Amino acid sequence: MSMLTVRRGASVSPDPVQAVQDVYRAIHQAGASLVILFISSKYDLNAIESALEGVFRCPVIGCTTAGEITSNAGYVEGTLVGVSLDSPQLFAHPKLISPLTSFDLRQGENLAKELRSELKLGSDFDARKMFSLLLVDGLSMLEEQAVATLNEALSGLPLFGGSAGDDLLFAKTHVYFEGRFHTNAAVLTLFETSLPFVLFQTQHFEPTEARLVITESDCATRTVTEINGGPAAAEYAKAVGLEIAGLSPQIFAAHPVMLQIGGEYYVRSIQKVNPDGSLTFFCAIDNGLVLTVGRGKQLVESLGETLARLRRQLPTLKLILGCDCILRRLELQQKGLTEAAGKVLSGVDFVGFSTYGEQVNGIHVNQTLTGIALGE
Repeated sequence: MSMLTVRRGASVSPDPVQAVQDVYRAIHQAGASLVILFISSKYDLNAIESALEGVFRCPVIGCTTAGEITSNAGYVEGTLVGVSLDSPQLFAHPKLISPLTSFDLRQGENLAKELRSELKLGSDFDARKMFSLLLVDGLSMLEEQAVATLNEALSGLPLFGGSAGDDLLFAKTHVYFEGRFHTNAAVLTLFETSLPFVLFQTQHFEPTEARLVITESDCATRTVTEINGGPAAAEYAKAVGLEIAGLSPQIFAAHPVMLQIGGEYYVRSIQKVNPDGSLTFFCAIDNGLVLTVGRGKQLVESLGETLARLRRQLPTLKLILGCDCILRRLELQQKGLTEAAGKVLSGVDFVGFSTYGEQVNGIHVNQTLTGIALGE
């Protein structure tokens, strides 16, 4: 008897009602403990809400995306993707955090207290049999605050997650909880399980010798106005051998900056050049930080190595749930590697989405694939 039943499904129908029906038929399980949906922002979200009303009996969480990812179809856009989990050894505790703007350590501790009261496999948080998924409003610019607060409140439990997207419009992103889409919000789901799992992260960059010192920034808006004492965009462009006019999302994807934390390098990606020559990042950037320009390795090969490692670690692998940065998708598109990456994913049961940022434990990162691998 299987200890974990996973059902995955996707719909390419542009009609919200049809899309929900398609996914329901593919993933419905009478005993499911949780349904997770990754929803293209191209859908009429009010119509999605109406179509989902009363369809699933278990809790349903999700978010809007900058593209969807499945092992069957690869990297797709404009679709509705879902997965359901059913196991007597898996318990899910989804919670809405809203508004994010007022989420502080006191509220984090209250949330932790509430979660402790619902635990099935123990009386306190246990990293050996618990992990959490965080889906966040991707335009809130509050991921750092949220993930640091949760890391403290949940005693450092393994955590991964992604920031909701809106297909590169950068207008409005949503998380989904209890039948409604929310902004200025996040959905935290604590999982308890006696099943084997591996939380992972992977990125395909290595540091170069090019150093960028942040000399003027606004952390709250993630805007950097000066690097190395000069205009930010001009200094970054010089570091990567270009003029400002040559900067684009594809260039930012190919040449991110990296920050060293505790011996590990984490990616801090640029979102855009502003008219005043400043740069807006996908992460908060403080004055005085010393960043390193990253040099890319082979993304597809890196992805394949990560998946192979997960298969070795979990011989009974049943699902990989992934949060993959939109800049990784853009790089694949630019280099004509989208199909090749999709073929690599076809070798595992993968469901995920393209994000506006990723969370791993207490850190908000970019240009990274974070996720959980579940076995039985």
